[in-house]
Amino acid sequence: MPPLKEASDVEHAVGGNILMVRRALSAQAKEEEGDALQRENIFRTRCLVNGKTCSMIVDSGSCVNVTSTHMVAKLGMRTIKHPRPYKLQWLNDCGEIKVNKQVMLAFSIGRYKDEVLCDVVLMHAGHILLGRPWQYDRKVVHDGFRNRYSFDHDGRRVTLAALSPAQAFEDQLRIEQTMNKQQQREAELRVQKEKERKEREEKVRGKNEGEKEKRENSKRVKPKGKGSG
Repeated sequence: MPPLKEASDVEHAVGGNILMVRRALSAQAKEEEGDALQRENIFRTRCLVNGKTCSMIVDSGSCVNVTSTHMVAKLGMRTIKHPRPYKLQWLNDCGEIKVNKQVMLAFSIGRYKDEVLCDVVLMHAGHILLGRPWQYDRKVVHDGFRNRYSFDHDGRRVTLAALSPAQAFEDQLRIEQTMNKQQQREAELRVQKEKERKEREEKVRGKNEGEKEKRENSKRVKPKGKGSG
């Protein structure tokens, strides 16, 4: 059977360096070819958000659409209060977290442009995770063999193609390098702030001791009487 031709409506991941995010899910570059590449591959792609390249995961096992607090802060996105706050634990390694904010996320992958309401969470696996709500609302169909998602949007058929394991692994390495640099800068900043704090405390302590010494000296000095001398 001849290989399937690439459909013209397939939207591949956008290019560019992605925003920093901590490495969380393991990815191994494999030497398989063709559709066999996707056999053990989680669906990952890249999208544009406010002109920045961001990582995206589509996961039917998630009951919510979520986006990273780091991405929201870095891009200066406006959040709203969550109408039904809840607690979540499985997205990071920092224990249970409270989800109380949402953001209307506008993104694009090729010609596919969309807006999705996402919960804002401390997520280390990526910038955006589209779960069951997005799949339900868009009536998405998943091709498990080729690992692609297809649906109709704005009057045309859209098919999203996943990154190859090698591409995902490359992103993970770049992410880790960026994150290490960011952590180093943050550590240096903390050291600098601590140094400045100690200097301020030392300055205040010296000032207080100087004023205390002046008061004690003024008490020991007795004024001369009128008849003295």
